[in-house]
Amino acid sequence: MIRKLKTGEYRLYSRKKNAKTGKRRNLGTFRTRKAAEEHERAVQYFKHH
Repeated sequence: MIRKLKTGEYRLYSRKKNAKTGKRRNLGTFRTRKAAEEHERAVQYFKHH
């Protein structure tokens, strides 16, 4: 899940919420949406391989 921050950057969050905190894990902050999407693809690859 990618969200745009007030600073104009994009942050990648985990899809599931943490059961203990009720929030999503921060998986990195990127300057462009394209960079965040590429990293999300890499994360999904390593999660499933």
